[in-house]
Amino acid sequence: MFLGTHAPRLDTKGRLFLPAKYRDELSGGLVITKGQERCLYVFPMAEFERITEALRAAPVTAKAVRDYSRVFFASASDEVPDRQGRITIPPHLRGYAGLDRDCVVIGANTRLEIWDARAWADYEADQEQVFADLAEEVLPGV
Repeated sequence: MFLGTHAPRLDTKGRLFLPAKYRDELSGGLVITKGQERCLYVFPMAEFERITEALRAAPVTAKAVRDYSRVFFASASDEVPDRQGRITIPPHLRGYAGLDRDCVVIGANTRLEIWDARAWADYEADQEQVFADLAEEVLPGV
């Protein structure tokens, strides 16, 4: 499970240090792809394979499945962190997420998300009231 908020910076080569607490779990490989709201999703290889199987089982005749799969897989990049725990984020993914230097890496349960720091601050500010309002709907009785 991935938790927390971290604030690494991209270097001039587009590399990002993964949060130290997740390096062991991601050392065998990971997949970076487009996420919703212009962030990037980072999946451990096993979780990406689970999602791949779920999409493989979905009906290819459903347009939504085809559309989602095309964007999800076409933008995906498999990476192996270097010995220092850095991953290189491909230019097309940096452009999609608007990543320049200051980033935020958040834990999102089964994945990490990489955000431009300003975009994350704006998103988080916009979602504060929504988060409070949705609590009963998303987790009834908790």
